[in-house]
Amino acid sequence: MSRGPGRLIQNVTQFADAQFKQFSTRYGQQVIDILDFPIKLVLSPFTLAFDIAGSAPRGFGIPEFVSKLSYLSVFAVATLGTYDIALDLGKKVICQRDCKTCNGWQALRCTMCKGTGNVHYQIKDYNLRSGEKPTADSVADAIVDNRAELVHLPSSINLSAPLPSKDCPTCDGTGVMSCTECKNKLQVRISADDIMEPPWKAYNVLRKMDYPYEHIVHSMKDPSIANFWLITMPQIMGGFEYDEDVKKKIWWQYEESMRYDQLRDLVAKRNPGWEYLQNALISIDPVRARDDPVIVKNVPYYKAKKSLEAEVTKLSPPPRPQNWGELNLPLNTSSWSEEELKNPAKLYEKTILLNAQREISDKILDAQWEAKWRQEKVEEMLEEKVRPFTQDSSMAVLPQPILLKSQKKDQKGNRQKKWWIF
Repeated sequence: MSRGPGRLIQNVTQFADAQFKQFSTRYGQQVIDILDFPIKLVLSPFTLAFDIAGSAPRGFGIPEFVSKLSYLSVFAVATLGTYDIALDLGKKVICQRDCKTCNGWQALRCTMCKGTGNVHYQIKDYNLRSGEKPTADSVADAIVDNRAELVHLPSSINLSAPLPSKDCPTCDGTGVMSCTECKNKLQVRISADDIMEPPWKAYNVLRKMDYPYEHIVHSMKDPSIANFWLITMPQIMGGFEYDEDVKKKIWWQYEESMRYDQLRDLVAKRNPGWEYLQNALISIDPVRARDDPVIVKNVPYYKAKKSLEAEVTKLSPPPRPQNWGELNLPLNTSSWSEEELKNPAKLYEKTILLNAQREISDKILDAQWEAKWRQEKVEEMLEEKVRPFTQDSSMAVLPQPILLKSQKKDQKGNRQKKWWIF
């Protein structure tokens, strides 16, 4: 029994030795060449330079100098070329991590504040000092001292009530947040995919390109042109024909999308009743209406400001001060030399051009002074209208949209009522 394992081990070793000798005789030199290739590649600048320099003609004086110069030049060119190829391959093998979320920027626009850096908030609960009322000043002190619980509202929520704002806690007021896919991950990957640039990368880029079709979008208001771009053009390019049901669905989607554009044109004219059309516009496409510059978020403030502007336009501005404003005029008295002014034609030309330039500059400065005066007058009148409300609001209790009703207080009140009932 003790000889069995010994014989087995001996037979296994003999079989392994025979197989190793057979493999080494057949493939040994090939394996050595494969393993020796990286070493030869790194040392190729030195070996190539020595081989070429050894075959160069030897001599004294100028032939020896030429042979040494050729030796050094071949050595330098071969070394730089080899290491350039090696570094280029290293850059392609060790490359940046390809993130599909941020495209390598490692940052995204903040989803909380949509890149603005500010976010609205409501006050859920607060702790006031003894004897204080929930006024604006006392609640602001509670927020500063971390004695208030806040509820931050994302910018995607479009509220008609004005709410206070603060720096976004997600992005610290920068408007940019870090990519969730790249966070706490090594931004380097080792891959051989970039050694050869495949042709399908360019094809994917071309396929995903969004061409600037602003003129096409503007022309889509014409139904005949819209019919060509939506139905006729895809049929020509694809070599097929839509069914009647598909054509009806495409046209129905076109009419639904044009409803928003038609209402938007009416709202932009600001005719009487435009605020009701604006509500219809928001109900059709709330996401598009949220960032639409035609939409007015605070309608009463907009109307009050427009009425003040109308009142200011009826007023006549005071005369412009003498030395108000500066313009960089192209002509002055030094534009003509003394020799040129000896000519009566040049003197007449100077007088006419300087007088015309003075009249044009006075008109420009008058227009700027009038616009500036009207703007300051509107701001002054608006401040006079709003000042009584701001003075009263500092001592008044904050309204309901800013302060949320506390559920704990409601539960305590209900329990007290039940206790008194029983």
